[in-house]
Amino acid sequence: HETQSVHFEGLTLDPTTISSITMVACGTSFYAAQVASYWFEQITHIPVRIDIASEYRYRHPIVPKDSAALFISQSGETADTLAAMRYAKEHGAHTIALVNVPTSTMAREADSVIRTLAGAEIGVASTKAFVAQLTTLAALVLYFGGARSTLSSEETAHLMHHLSGVAEQTQQVLDEKMHYDRLALALMYARDMLFIGRGTSYPLANEGALKMKELSYIHAEGYAAGELKHGPIALVDDGVPIIVIAPDDALFDKSASNLEETAARKGNIVLISSKERVANFHGNVTHSVAVPACHPFVAPILYAVPLQLLSYYVALHKGADIDQPRNLAKSVTVE
Repeated sequence: HETQSVHFEGLTLDPTTISSITMVACGTSFYAAQVASYWFEQITHIPVRIDIASEYRYRHPIVPKDSAALFISQSGETADTLAAMRYAKEHGAHTIALVNVPTSTMAREADSVIRTLAGAEIGVASTKAFVAQLTTLAALVLYFGGARSTLSSEETAHLMHHLSGVAEQTQQVLDEKMHYDRLALALMYARDMLFIGRGTSYPLANEGALKMKELSYIHAEGYAAGELKHGPIALVDDGVPIIVIAPDDALFDKSASNLEETAARKGNIVLISSKERVANFHGNVTHSVAVPACHPFVAPILYAVPLQLLSYYVALHKGADIDQPRNLAKSVTVE
């Protein structure tokens, strides 16, 4: 199928025929699905449900009529995700496998296949595969939006332009890697960290916390920033770094308010935002990370990279095995 400059060779689904989408995945892939759920509902107006595969497969979920079910896995062999996909297919959903390995079991068994084309990923903790999943899902959303006429051709082209620019902006982030190296020295002795965000930055907070756990063995949790006062703020003191992911979007002021709440309790704040927002922010921030200005639609893709760099350098300074973290496997092919 093709619309504008978006093309999916392995997609046999007509987006105009579906009434809902279910997205199912594990780990990092689940957080990619969580980001995409915001995009799909906001841009295509299709109701979306997201599920962790190990829960979906055992709770006997209702599979809505005329639904599509999207299953995300880097390897295409993740045991729980594969079992969940088989369940959805048996119950009448059009199954779509979004995988990085085109010869995988999920790719063979799904009704439609979308490849992320990330290339082989050696490290156990998913980094480039996550960015590739987000980029592919963003393009898929634009395809659906165009097909369902919730996006005009001009709007599709506009968002595709911003999506195409992410590679150059990512390189700008990577060029600042020594800043992350220095920041990691200030964070490496923490026993706990909180990552917070709103909108599509909430799934990024979850993913940032997961990367910190996987690579550096520091206990980290991701939260929706609006949930701080519902419990997590009790943990805030000067020994707990709070990573605030706040792109320059409609929710920035809300995130800034949450930042001030934690700062008032002597929180150790790390603000990740656009260069302009960082330069003009006069609140109580201990450290900051300035990211190139970008369209809010592509912010989750670009802002994933600073979180990965931060985890990488903290782990590096702690002497952890970054490619092979303890107790983890690249593909979870058994329960």
